[in-house]
Amino acid sequence: MTRDRSDATGTDDRRTTPLREAAERFLASRRIAVTGVSRTPGSHGGNVVYRRLRDTGYQVFAVNPNAATVEDDPAYPDLHAIPGGVDAVVVATRPEHAAATVREAADLGIDQVWMHRSVDAGSVDDAAAAEGRARGLTVIDGGCPLMFGAPSDRTHRAMCRLMTLTGRVPRRV
Repeated sequence: MTRDRSDATGTDDRRTTPLREAAERFLASRRIAVTGVSRTPGSHGGNVVYRRLRDTGYQVFAVNPNAATVEDDPAYPDLHAIPGGVDAVVVATRPEHAAATVREAADLGIDQVWMHRSVDAGSVDDAAAAEGRARGLTVIDGGCPLMFGAPSDRTHRAMCRLMTLTGRVPRRV
């Protein structure tokens, strides 16, 4: 068994795709599922991502097995239930649920997964990210899709810079 090697930033050197490139590819998807969208929105990260993607022209699908609707839109119990499928998935659930989402995405042929992380631990699960990569998925394990491209705003771009410096947003995936 070989050991994983890390560069000076602690990033696994097998991660060869720069984050910006992976984010651009992710955001080129037009049909995106967001897991963990709450029935009581407030400022829950999944809801913020869901609303912003929806409001900037993406076709988004809320995944919450405990709700029929969220944000005045239909909610789906899992990725399998989304009519027509999706191209990418944002994981905004507790980390212990990330592995099941990664497996479901891989089984459905969805090859892009973004594990949301803001200032808290977010949805990142290292074992789930490794499993996704082993199954051929591009897994962005940290940060937020709202930090990049058309959905970004000044606050999210500033958070991205700060969180990249502190290691909470990966430089490569």
